[in-house]
Amino acid sequence: MTPFHHVLANNALASITNYTVWFALTFWVYIKTQSVFATGMIAGLYLVLTAAFALWFGSLVDHHRKKRVMLGSSIASLVFYAVAFMAYALAPEQALADVGGAPLWLLIGLIMLGVIAGNIRGIALPTLVTVLIPEDRRDKANGLVGMVSGVGILTTSVISGFLVAWGGLTATLAFGLIGTAVAFAHLLTVRLDEPAPTVEPGGEPRLRKVDLRGTLRIIGAVPGLFALILFATFNNFLGGVFMALMDAYGLSLMKVQHWGLLWGAVSVAFILSGIVISRTGLGQNPLRTLMLVNLIAWCTAAVFTLQPWILLLAVGCFIWMFVGPFAEAAEQTTLQKVVPYERQGRVFGFAQSVEMSAAPLTAFLIGPLTQFVVIPFMTDGAGADAIGDWFGRGPDRGIALVFTIAGVAGVLMTVLAFNSTYYRRLSAAYARTPDPESDAAE
Repeated sequence: MTPFHHVLANNALASITNYTVWFALTFWVYIKTQSVFATGMIAGLYLVLTAAFALWFGSLVDHHRKKRVMLGSSIASLVFYAVAFMAYALAPEQALADVGGAPLWLLIGLIMLGVIAGNIRGIALPTLVTVLIPEDRRDKANGLVGMVSGVGILTTSVISGFLVAWGGLTATLAFGLIGTAVAFAHLLTVRLDEPAPTVEPGGEPRLRKVDLRGTLRIIGAVPGLFALILFATFNNFLGGVFMALMDAYGLSLMKVQHWGLLWGAVSVAFILSGIVISRTGLGQNPLRTLMLVNLIAWCTAAVFTLQPWILLLAVGCFIWMFVGPFAEAAEQTTLQKVVPYERQGRVFGFAQSVEMSAAPLTAFLIGPLTQFVVIPFMTDGAGADAIGDWFGRGPDRGIALVFTIAGVAGVLMTVLAFNSTYYRRLSAAYARTPDPESDAAE
């Protein structure tokens, strides 16, 4: 195995460990409290904190060797999981069932910080692709990263439910401690030839700060790069509709156990997509690929709920998941080439921070809007009168209409972006930019 494959496998183990702990925590909290409010708050806080920490994590990645940063990430997760384990053991049983009590939220906070500490690996890995993989093969390497993410989703969904059913939070935290320790020990054995962090002319390392102003200056210096990040942000904004409503729509058509099986089955699309990218790449212009797969994704979103058919839903979810890794790999491949290596951590962190802040905002807004406006509109309102004969009536058709509207908006946004001067400028900048890794190695 090459160093890249070792790092990829190591990140896969760390990711599966952290997200299994996270999913299991959510399941455990719901079983313990029977509170949808608590699980909703957990998801919202996680996304907000992830966006908030991303800028700092990006700075850490740029100012230290990537292997050292990933090892530090594992140590931080180990510490938080160990403290959470002790807090869980010492807390009274009844206190952990109280949604308004401090012991429960202290425990949730400790576990959440342990999981978020692992997010730094998601920023460090794309920068290591720049160093370890030649420029003409990075798109394929990014496809492998997407494939590993797909495997992680499937594995996490299986392991987390089993852990909670078998051993509750005790087994979950034990799994987190063991998995994180194994990832740490394995990474110690991996040798990475990576350049030292950039130093100033005087020989002193760069100031270890977030340096948001400098990051914005670097992004602004690449024509169209701000537009790419905003495009991805708007995609995530619309994607928040899926976060908020997909489970509700799926459960309106089938039993919960069938919905779980269907979701697990269509998640295979992530793995297939990664395999395809790793073999075929993304073409000479990854930005063009990004636009094309977005058109496919949003066209699918516009039609996969037009009728309440389970097969139509399954095919739509499969297509959506299949094209997702193409978009992610295309964005990463573009950033890896047009952004100077010594700034990539901060730019990836900035992009993650901005892009991830959009989906929870939509999720928080779209739920009340759907419940109090769109569902009445399609149940006994003007929408039901106008299109109910062929589209259908009722709460589930109100949810379906929101998906269709989001899909149409996504198609229009992608067409505008495809024909914009920003797209042409960034494509030209990608074509003429030399490989940043060669500069870093020098």
